[in-house]
Amino acid sequence: MPYSKKSSFNLSTIIFLLLVLGFVFFSPFFVTEKMTSLPQLNTIFLSILIEAIPFVLIGVLIAGFIQIFITEEHIKSWIPKSKVKAVLTSCIVGALFPACECGIVPIVRKLIDKGVPLYAGVGFLLTGPLINPIVILSTYMAFGNDMRMALLRMGVGFIAALAIALVISFLFKSNQLKQKERSVSNSIAKRPPLYQRVKGMFQHSIDEFFDMSKYLIIGAFVAASLQTFVPAQSLLAFGDSVYHSTIVMMGLAFFLSLCSEADAFIGASFRNLFPSTSILAFLVYGPMIDLKNMIMLLSVFKARFVFVLFLLITSIVYLFVTLTSFL
Repeated sequence: MPYSKKSSFNLSTIIFLLLVLGFVFFSPFFVTEKMTSLPQLNTIFLSILIEAIPFVLIGVLIAGFIQIFITEEHIKSWIPKSKVKAVLTSCIVGALFPACECGIVPIVRKLIDKGVPLYAGVGFLLTGPLINPIVILSTYMAFGNDMRMALLRMGVGFIAALAIALVISFLFKSNQLKQKERSVSNSIAKRPPLYQRVKGMFQHSIDEFFDMSKYLIIGAFVAASLQTFVPAQSLLAFGDSVYHSTIVMMGLAFFLSLCSEADAFIGASFRNLFPSTSILAFLVYGPMIDLKNMIMLLSVFKARFVFVLFLLITSIVYLFVTLTSFL
């Protein structure tokens, strides 16, 4: 089965990671009296990374396996003709599909290009990175083996994804792709030997790991810096209520663009600053839409569709998450 490679071991990415990690490891040796907060920054930053990286590794290995060994035709055959059943099925399949938002867009593009309805593709797009088993397990671990936040993330995220996909089914009738590609059927194409496919799986996993690690390190560093250098009162000033702080955390999730398999550890680090409702918004909103994901969507879909999808995700997630504050 053919697969598309990314550019492996991007040199600029590796240099960036080495510079950030080098700063964190060696900064304690250069601390002066005016820089006494750096060891604390170092400790918080490394603790977030150490907790998150194992789950990122598991996620990219499973994603690499699916990328090489599972064809789009397999998933397409599971989609019923009924609109409601198709949305429900796509959300369920997405929930069982361990894919990060970094790699879900090209997969959904191929599915829609081969005939999967747009609304079913949206259901898969939203639930895949949000509530797959790896994400739920990492959320459970990040919050001290507490299932409450993991269940809330799974339940609110699933219901929100259903609602968004159903609204899309009434708003858009065409597939909204910028251009249709000519796809070669995997049943006709000659499949490479098993060893080549296994090699391709690991190549894909390595590429995904380096790509995700870049955003994880940035997010961990920002979270550690906020906790170290910014007083809690400064952040709370922008979110002096549950409703305002929920907007703040959704905006943070959008701009940090974290990997969904590790964002729970970033979100958990804000527990002393924001209420649990706002943390839940961070966990649900980020995997559905973030800055890097939106750029990828704009490269594949028409701008009007992406803008409408962004508004739907923002409004519906905010509504459903704030409703949980009454529970």
